[in-house]
Amino acid sequence: MKGKKILLVDDDPVFVSAMSMRLQAEGYDVVTAEDGASAISALHQGQPDLILLDILFAPDVVHGGGVSWDGFLILEWLRRIAPLEDTPVVLITAADPAPYAERVGTVGAAGLFQKTDDLATCMDLIHRLLDEPLVAAQ
Repeated sequence: MKGKKILLVDDDPVFVSAMSMRLQAEGYDVVTAEDGASAISALHQGQPDLILLDILFAPDVVHGGGVSWDGFLILEWLRRIAPLEDTPVVLITAADPAPYAERVGTVGAAGLFQKTDDLATCMDLIHRLLDEPLVAAQ
């Protein structure tokens, strides 16, 4: 696991904190981004081994609103600027995941995780995607 970098893109500071601590406790390097622009900047600093990407983001009213970013749009932009063919992307949401399930498959995401589920479920998926043995939760 040493050296595996995960980009976590989410605007929920509580989830980002909890997930970052869990990932770091299991030996991952974690880079966080709170929106699409931050995620693009993070990619310029180096290719992640896996991306955890929220689906729903609040409108950016500070910068005039405009088109709301969502995880699908962010993923499209990230793929335009970086070669992500071999980088698994797990989409995450606090909402009911059912309406997004089909779209997740069509955009080539490796999985879908609901934030209300146990983090261990997401960690199992991450370990499988990165071909690593499971580490006991701390």
